Amino acid sequence: MHIRNESRRYDEHVTPSPEALARIRALLERRMSPEEFRAALAVPLGEDEEEESRSLIRWFRRRYPTPAERLAYASRAYRRWLAAAPAAVRS
Repeated sequence: MHIRNESRRYDEHVTPSPEALARIRALLERRMSPEEFRAALAVPLGEDEEEESRSLIRWFRRRYPTPAERLAYASRAYRRWLAAAPAAVRS
């Protein structure tokens, strides 16, 4: 987990507490009911959020123009996430 504040460098790792890890695990493993899922999908994006999303998608598609490049990026990003995730979250 990265924390950015005046007393720490951005790239320094901070080990989350066991309580924080338990909460993260619970959120990761939580299963939404179909009703909850439909309700979440029904909430429209705000104008700013929609434009930001479109901007990020345009950038990503320029940076990774082919499906193969996009999948390769996703694979690399997932490996980085797994390597950086605390063991309690990975297991």
